[in-house]
Amino acid sequence: MNGKDSVSAAPMDAKAAAFLLTEGSDLCETPLRLTVGDCGLVIHANSRQLLDRLRGYFSHLSKKPALSTIEITAIESEVVDTGLPFVDWRREPGKRGRKDAYVELADGRLLLKVRTGMLFLQSEQWRVAAGPCLEYDNQLVNFINSQVMNWLQQRDWLICHAAGLMLNGHAIAIAGFSGGGKSTLMLHLMEHPKSRYLTNDRLFLRRQGVRVEAVGIPKLPRINPGTVVNNPRLSSLIDEERRERLLQLPKQALWDLEEKFDVDVQRFYGRDRIDTSTPVPLAGLVILNWRQTDTDPVKMTKVDISQRNELLAAVMKSPGPFYQDALGVFLQDDDPLQEAPYQQLLKGISVYEVTGRMDFAGLTGLCLKQWGDYQPGS
Repeated sequence: MNGKDSVSAAPMDAKAAAFLLTEGSDLCETPLRLTVGDCGLVIHANSRQLLDRLRGYFSHLSKKPALSTIEITAIESEVVDTGLPFVDWRREPGKRGRKDAYVELADGRLLLKVRTGMLFLQSEQWRVAAGPCLEYDNQLVNFINSQVMNWLQQRDWLICHAAGLMLNGHAIAIAGFSGGGKSTLMLHLMEHPKSRYLTNDRLFLRRQGVRVEAVGIPKLPRINPGTVVNNPRLSSLIDEERRERLLQLPKQALWDLEEKFDVDVQRFYGRDRIDTSTPVPLAGLVILNWRQTDTDPVKMTKVDISQRNELLAAVMKSPGPFYQDALGVFLQDDDPLQEAPYQQLLKGISVYEVTGRMDFAGLTGLCLKQWGDYQPGS
């Protein structure tokens, strides 16, 4: 604990919560300014090291002026004891363990990351992260990206649980059920010289006239050890001795390892191979419904998504506990996901179901055959 006075469980507004999280902290004189499409971010912090780390992470972003600006404050500190009665946020079906907890404020929401103790204040005026930000910088990156996600959704972009990349100027979306290999397939496809990285697992769609556009968020790919050891380009993320140990594990055990590595796209693929904030036309959607235990050859079959609600479930995604709509109303953890907006957006989009064994090389070939030289209308 950092010695800050705890508060009672009496109602608190966002301004008071912001004071609690930032009390006694001196902010650096110069903030970090980022531009994500038309959304501007100004990030204040009490740690120059933290700002420098964020500057490196988001180095691919444009420096052009933005149409609107969101202010975020990040406080590097010990875990803050608020004394407030946090309630667990209900997790999605199939997810286990405690992850997020929250307290509703008079005009905002305070969120606690249960495992790390990181605190996040979300409101229309105040957006503050506090706690060991340097140690858990990935959670801070996620909080920053949650502001971009709110900005997009308030402008009619629909959130999808999908990775995305660009081939020949058009977006390919890759969805799948948990552990299906979205990021792994996306990185295999990134070997195509005309590909560009869009997003890791949050893709946003919006209809513009007769076409659907896709845009990502500035979140680098986060991959598991199984993806690293089987991708020669990424081998330097793990030393050779550990790589050999990992390759001796049973395939399923390697796949299930709970460890993540950030992939610096500019370092491994080139500075011109990443664009996480420019809308591009959507050419197609791949839904991974294959199995590690399947022995049949991998197959990619065009489907009518309006008749396959069980596949649509792989695409739909809750906006999560940070989401506020344009009126400032927060999402609740029992708000149901609505299928109709997804069905409407995907109408006319080529959707393919992938079945058979998990053969990334084989599926990469099928995808490139379909979209490697894609032209509109093909």
